Amino acid sequence: MKQHNQTQKNKLATAARSLSEALLTLETPAEIKAFLEDLCTPAEIEAMVDRWRVVQLLVQKNSYREINQLTGVSVTTIGRVARFMDMGAGGYNIALDRLGKTA
Repeated sequence: MKQHNQTQKNKLATAARSLSEALLTLETPAEIKAFLEDLCTPAEIEAMVDRWRVVQLLVQKNSYREINQLTGVSVTTIGRVARFMDMGAGGYNIALDRLGKTA
């Protein structure tokens, strides 16, 4: 990650909040897809899709090796996703709960 001074950190926090608010304005999966395609590179979208797929497979109690074989995602990334499911900001679990899936 880039190094920022305090002023830059404050501006970045404001911009991050603005991004979150922009996401909240989107109402359909098609709108979110269009926004993400404008915002992110194809590789960034693929990485997010891979991580979300890993979340779903972890919830289904697949082993890291099984997930690696199914997705091609590295065992290191799978472990990172699992760690964030347990000790992250809680976003994965909020989404899972709202989709009716359990972590």
